[in-house]
Amino acid sequence: MSDRPEIDLDLDLVLERVVDVRPEQVWMAWTQPKHLMQWFTPKPWETIACEIDLRPGGIFSTTMRSPDGQEMPANAGCYLEVVENRKLVFTDALGPGYRPKGSGFMTATLLLEPEGTGTRYTAIVAHADPDGKKKHEDMGFADGWGTALDQLVEHVKRTMS
Repeated sequence: MSDRPEIDLDLDLVLERVVDVRPEQVWMAWTQPKHLMQWFTPKPWETIACEIDLRPGGIFSTTMRSPDGQEMPANAGCYLEVVENRKLVFTDALGPGYRPKGSGFMTATLLLEPEGTGTRYTAIVAHADPDGKKKHEDMGFADGWGTALDQLVEHVKRTMS
């Protein structure tokens, strides 16, 4: 994909995998709250609320609940780029309408490329500084995003096939 962002290994985390569901199905799972809430948070956590306004400047917000019932309040961000079935870029550094926030953690780029009958799924998560990257790594980026992707594939196969 020609508009793939440049990766900075000091600041970015990357998850790339080929999954056996079509890009259109992955797109639906990422862009429709009724689907996203089923897979987005690695179990036993849950996504209990989701708001999506799928356009540049539109809101992307999720609320999560821990296994012991603690809710992680909505962390509203916004979409920066939306290319149907191909690319989704969102950040928590800006709120809806590109309104700057006092804090921000990351900008994520999701790339979906057809590969055979499946999808080459690439998630690139950019951080402002090495400490932010390390914090996200220590929070379990690889396991968390990888488990969420497994759950996405399982959800797609169960509900969209």
